[in-house]
Amino acid sequence: MIQVGSVLAVDWSGAKNPAGKIWIGKAKQGLLTRLEPVQSRKEAVNEVILHLSSEEKGIAGLDFGFSLPAWFLRENSLSSAFELWDLVEQEGERWLQECCWPFWGRTGKKKNDLRKHFRRTEELCNQTQGIKPKSMFQIGGAGTVGTGSIRGMPFLSKIREQGFAIWPFDICVPPLVAEIYPRVLTGPVLKSSKQSRAKYLGALWPDLPSKLATQAIYSEDAFDTAVSALMMDRHFSIKSLPRIDRLSRLEGEIWVPFA
Repeated sequence: MIQVGSVLAVDWSGAKNPAGKIWIGKAKQGLLTRLEPVQSRKEAVNEVILHLSSEEKGIAGLDFGFSLPAWFLRENSLSSAFELWDLVEQEGERWLQECCWPFWGRTGKKKNDLRKHFRRTEELCNQTQGIKPKSMFQIGGAGTVGTGSIRGMPFLSKIREQGFAIWPFDICVPPLVAEIYPRVLTGPVLKSSKQSRAKYLGALWPDLPSKLATQAIYSEDAFDTAVSALMMDRHFSIKSLPRIDRLSRLEGEIWVPFA
């Protein structure tokens, strides 16, 4: 069994100015050792690269979609997620600015009648966890993930260029990066309530250092980051990763602790 090292979790943001909206958290052997906001997506990715460079078997979890539904790749003559990331780097900001088909959610842009709104991995999250992800084609409105994903995918190429694996597209050997979805990891806790956040952390991780526990309940972003890091530290193992098929290599997979 391949052991893994410490975990760095990143709670991402698709905002034009994400300063203070992106959080990073680090956990190892059941302990949360770091939790803080960063000022930019570039800074967050540099932290990921530094973590994976310094941890021989380190793991990083990034909170955005690593690909799009397979039909979108095929209609754009893309044979891999790697080619999608290159296309997003070239065209992503235009997609966001124009909210062109198949994207929707901005003012005057109603939900499109698409062949499929979700990747298989998102549909499975709904079936197994009762969680209802939003479509990555939705780039406007509360809780949307499309904007953050479009502004995140090009960074995956940069991480990969440093020699680190992106699961499930590469051979799965640490150090590696996995896609996470914090709502799957936190479960049905009422995240908007500071009291609920505190109760949740106290029940599952009662030995958190008081300073980090205070930071973790400070906001929903901080809470998502802390829980993501701690859950990955507790449950992530190479052996437990699901079997990868051709569709997974196109669409990606959300890491789920109890798949």
